[in-house]
Formats: sequence, C-alpha cells, structure tokens
Amino acid sequence: MLQTKQWSMDWGGRTLTVEVGKFALQANAACTVRYGDTTILATVVKSKTIRDGIDYFPLMTDFEEKLYAAGKIKGSRFMKREGRPSDEAILTARLVDRAIRPLFDESIRNDIQVITTALSVDGENDAAPVALLAASCVLNISSIPWNGPIGAAHVGMNEKGEFILNITSAQMEENNKLDLMVAGTPEKLIMVEAGAAEVSEETFFNAMKWGCEQLAPVVEFFKKIQEEVGQTKEVVVEDGVETVAQQVKRTADKFISDNAEKLIFKTPKVSKDERKQMIADIQDALAEHLTAQGFEESDQKKTLGEVKYLICGEITKKILDSDQRLDGRKLTEIRELQNEIDLLPRVHGSAMFMRGDTQVLSVVTLGAPGDVQTLDSMEEDGTKRYMHHYNDTPFTYGEAGPLRGPGRRAIGHGALAERALEPVLPAAEDFPYAMRVVSEVMGSNGSSSMASTCGSTLSLMAAGVPIKKPVAGIAMGLASDGGTNNGNVTKWKVLTDLQDVEDGAGGMDFKIAGTVDGITAVQMDTKTNGLTWDLVEQTVKQSREARLQILEVMASVISEPRADLSPYAPRIVTVLINPEKIKDLIGPGGKNINKIVDETGAKIDIEQDGRVLITSSDGEQMKLAIKMVKDCTREVEAGEEFDGKVVRLEDFGAFVELLPGKDGLVHVSEISWERVNKPSDVLKLGDIVKVKVKEIDNLGRVNLSMKVLKPKPEGFVAQDPAPRQMGGGSRGGFSGGNNNRGGDRKPGFFKKRD
Repeated sequence: MLQTKQWSMDWGGRTLTVEVGKFALQANAACTVRYGDTTILATVVKSKTIRDGIDYFPLMTDFEEKLYAAGKIKGSRFMKREGRPSDEAILTARLVDRAIRPLFDESIRNDIQVITTALSVDGENDAAPVALLAASCVLNISSIPWNGPIGAAHVGMNEKGEFILNITSAQMEENNKLDLMVAGTPEKLIMVEAGAAEVSEETFFNAMKWGCEQLAPVVEFFKKIQEEVGQTKEVVVEDGVETVAQQVKRTADKFISDNAEKLIFKTPKVSKDERKQMIADIQDALAEHLTAQGFEESDQKKTLGEVKYLICGEITKKILDSDQRLDGRKLTEIRELQNEIDLLPRVHGSAMFMRGDTQVLSVVTLGAPGDVQTLDSMEEDGTKRYMHHYNDTPFTYGEAGPLRGPGRRAIGHGALAERALEPVLPAAEDFPYAMRVVSEVMGSNGSSSMASTCGSTLSLMAAGVPIKKPVAGIAMGLASDGGTNNGNVTKWKVLTDLQDVEDGAGGMDFKIAGTVDGITAVQMDTKTNGLTWDLVEQTVKQSREARLQILEVMASVISEPRADLSPYAPRIVTVLINPEKIKDLIGPGGKNINKIVDETGAKIDIEQDGRVLITSSDGEQMKLAIKMVKDCTREVEAGEEFDGKVVRLEDFGAFVELLPGKDGLVHVSEISWERVNKPSDVLKLGDIVKVKVKEIDNLGRVNLSMKVLKPKPEGFVAQDPAPRQMGGGSRGGFSGGNNNRGGDRKPGFFKKRD
C-alpha cells in the first residue's frame, strides 16, 4: 500500500502542491510538485561508491521533456518516440543545474543525479521554474548533504511597470517587456536567467530583488515538508587522522602561498599562453618540493592536477587585499578590444570580435521566409525566424580532442546570445527574411557567449539587417571569501571582464547584455551560497559602464546597419494578391506554384492575408517569378493582347492558354480573315499565337480573336459562317469548352484549370 503524503499552499494566485510516496520509490528521494496543472516529478540518486581519480564534483542534472504532458504526438511521420533532448529541455536542465550546484559540498566524489520529468504541462505555467522548485524540494528531503532549500520564480512586468509573479503564457504575450527567472532566498540571489526589452539597470535590479522576496513562503513551505518527512542528512565523519592525500594538499597549498609573489605575481600575465606557462612552471616547482618532502610520485598526482585551483585561491586573495589582478588590469578595466567586419568574401555578412584571448567569428546567412525553424517541443509550437548557433572545437581551448556535435554548454551559450539580440530585430513585416547567425569561437578565455553577442551585432549590421540598436555584452566576475567561508560572502570585489584564472571558488559569472538604453539578456551562476543584494547592485551598475565602452569601440567599425544587403544575399519582393486568389496561385495539387518554382528557382511563401513573398538571388528570375505570380492571380480584361499557347483543338475553335490555368476560346471564324474549315487546318497543339480578348461574357467565358491582330485583306467581304454541330448541341456562332477541354463551357470556365 502506497504511503503518500501531500501538502498545498496558495502562491501567486495558484495552488502549489507537493506530494511524496507515490512515484519512484527506489530513488534516494522523489516528489511531485504541481503548480496550476503543470506537474513535475523530481528524483535524486547518489551512487554508493566514490569515483576515483576525478578532481570535480560529479553532478548530473537532466530535464525530461515528455510530449504526452502537453497532449502532443511527435510531428515526424517516422519517429513518434521522444529522441534527443530539445534545446528547450537542455536549457531547462542547465537552469536547474546552475541553481542547485552551488549548495552542494564540492568535495563529494559520489555520482549524484537529479532528474526532473514533466508529467503534465498546462500551457500557462512554465515548466522550468516548477522543475527548479521540484529539484529544491527533493534535495531538501533527501539524505544528501545540500545547503537548501531555495525557491524559484518567473517574474514579468506589465505596461504600468508593475512586477508579475509567475507570469503566465497569456500574460507574457501581452506584456513581453521582461522575462526573468530567479532562484534563491529573500536574502540571497543564486541564479538568474532573463530576457528583457531594454529594461533599465535600476528596474532590472528591483525585479530580481522583488522576485526573491516572493520566495519567502515557498522556502518556509519546503522547510516544513522536510521537518515532517525529510531524511537525516549524511554527515562526513572525520576520524582526526590526516590522510596522505590531505598532507600533500596542505603542503602544496602552503608552498604556493609562501612563494606566490615569486611564482605568480612577479610579472603581469596578460596572455593565456603566459598563464598556461606559469601553471606548468608552478607544477614543476611543486613536484620538486613535494619529492623533497618525501611524498611518492603517485601521491602527488592528484594535487598536481589541482594546481590551477590553488593558484586561483591566491589570485582571489591578492584582489581582495590589494585590488591587483594577475594581468595588471584595474578591477573595472576591460581587456584590449579588436573588431573587424567583412572578413569572408561570399557570405551575407561577417564580423570578428576579440576581447583579450577570446575571439569569435560571427557569420550571417539570410534566407527566405520559408527557411524559418519549425518549433515542435513540449511547450513550443510555431516558428523561429532568428537563429543563433554557437560552435566551439578543441582548438578553441588550445587542446586536441574528438569532434562531436554541440554540447549542452554550446547550446546554452548560443541561446543566450540569441536572446540578447531578439529585442532589437526588425519586425517580419519590415524585414521578412529568416536570419541565421553562426558564431565560431576561435579562442576562448572568458565569456565567449558575450563575445558572440557582440560579434552577432557587428555581422548583422554588416549584412544590412536593420536592427534597431547595437547590442553588447560583458561578463562580470567576483573575488570573495565565499570559497573559504563555507560559501558565505562577507568580503568581496566585483571584477569587470572575467577571465580564466579569476573564476575560482567564491566567484561568479554574471553575464549582462544590452543596448545603450537598457538590458536585453542576463545569465548568472555563482560558486557561493548566494550573492547579497549590495553585491548584485554593484555588479549591475558596473556592467553598464563596461557595456557602453564596448559599444563605443564597436561603433568605430560600424555604427549602424548598412543600407544595402550583400550582393550575394537573396532579395525578397512582396506581391499583394486578393486572398481569394490564393487557390488560383497554388493550383490543383500545387501545380501552378510548383511550376513557378521549377522555372525560376525562386522560393515562394504565401501568407493568408494575400502577401506573396518571392525570394531569389537572380534579378531576372525574380522578375519572371513576379510576372508568373501576377499572371496566376490577375483578372483578364477585354481588349488585352496575349501571346497564348494552343492547348486544345475542336471543330468549332481553338482553346488558347492566356495565363497559368486560364484559357480562352478562338472561334473558328476568328482565326483568320480567310475562311477556315477546321482550326486543325491552320493550327496545331503547342503553337504560340497572338490573340486579343474580344469580350468576357456574363458567365465569365473569355472570347478571343486572332484575326483582329492581322491586316484585313484588301477587298475583303464578310460571309455568314455555316452552322456547325458543337459538343452535343448547336450554339450558333459561339461555343466553347469547359474547364476540362471537352463539351460545352459551363459557368466557372474562367477559374483554374485542373
């Protein structure tokens, strides 16, 4: 018999419910968290054995996206099972990971896996914050050491500037000024993920603080649940005997600390190569020292592999004590910036952005409206017209290794840069292109995602994409005593333009992107138990100063979008047609539209409001495609002349195709001034003939004449035409065929031909 227990509370106008004891009973701990009708199952498992030989905390965080949760079946005809995680699922997993990771003991070497699974989504309450709440709750009631609980909230803002707690999808469509996710407690901020429409720094800071203040009842709610059903937390028992590994670590730490001035700070280390060489030299000196102290080589290996982290600790101390950074910069100083555009000859737009050793090449490709990405995930439907893809390779980090597809980090960095540019993109009505930017990271040493944001801005402007304003981004770092004070920050300094050796224990990576007028995207993670609000406020203010400096340097290369597109980019022309004529343009089974595409090579996209978007890189073929579209959808008028194609011959006349799917009849008496017994005597199928529209009768039938376009013979005397049998019944001097070219014409002849 299942022993279930349930708790509920009202939060933000909806019910938050936690249930334990029903699912996943073999996990270390499991619970479901429901908000509205969005329900997430969270589980945590800790391996019973320690992974030997690793120098990191092996935490795995996954978000399982289930299409059944949204009542959907996968769109592919051949694959209905969920496959690899969607980008949205990966981003949610990363969001959860960044919030819970800082609260673990980093010395743990057991595998710990947290899985959040979407069992139900209601389309209104975002699954991501519910997944984070579920992860917090399950870790809190488990036996695994974890310094929680924390809460999470999704914050929006209405037109009046008022903040909205856990904004719904419908509210977000109406008020998309702010899309902010925060995690932490009322006192501390642990994680931020946000997009914004140029929100001021002051407003953004207030939104983060307000969102965390709303977490107070949730944190107390989780504490209450832990008191009732929480497992006893595991405690690492120290036996008081120092192991050999601990002795080596203590000896190494003292050696580096005692010799820091000589080994680390004797000269500034500006380049990454200099810092790599410094680490290698310290490893050699430390190995010699440890050997002299009597430690075996096998005992030294683990500590020698962690030298970089020991160095980071000394660098943090130096910054806190004397504001001295390893490369000699001031705390608010940005590394050298280099920008260049038009690096590649045939692409639609390209730019290089370089900040210190971080170098990114961003390349723009413009496509037809039909090249947009179709979204078909658990919570997303529709299309995406702007795509940013981030690529890195082993050489990016000066290493060798196998080439694989983009990992979770690359997908996350690409999404952040994409979000940063979205608020300044032109509207589809003004610029209907599909836009793809690929950022190739040529070198990484501190915030390649923000370098990708800057590179994307430059390349889009170089390509002639009319973005509203340039966007730049900067990564802010932190030197604090949080790495040596159980994660609690009491002494700190904010660093502008974070780089490798500065991102150690007690640090943060606070990325902020925006324009001169406000913030467009933010992402933050920390290696502390949370950031105090005075620290966060200082970071936001300091980042603006850096962003404005970067924007100024970028403007020296290109300050606004070019007026013209690259000659290699396709052109899009919009033709407006009567929406009722869309079926004529498409034709039966797509016959007409396929013919236009096949003959011109153009891409045709049709909107329901009658806009026909024609995309082509060939000017002449573009003109032909425009003509063919107009010909398919326009009305034939009396008096017009055409070069038509003979498509059917009958005894009473010839049918001539004037426009795609539209025929007219040349009666036998209108073929020539001379008497013609049968049309087949002078015409054959496929002939191109000049015709003039005599009239369009009240049934919409088109009557043509060939002879009126020819000189009348001298002395011509008109004769009455002999009566003829036509299609099962005499119609005198006028008759015609139906849409299938056989028998009498019927009403509707002027419509498309099958």
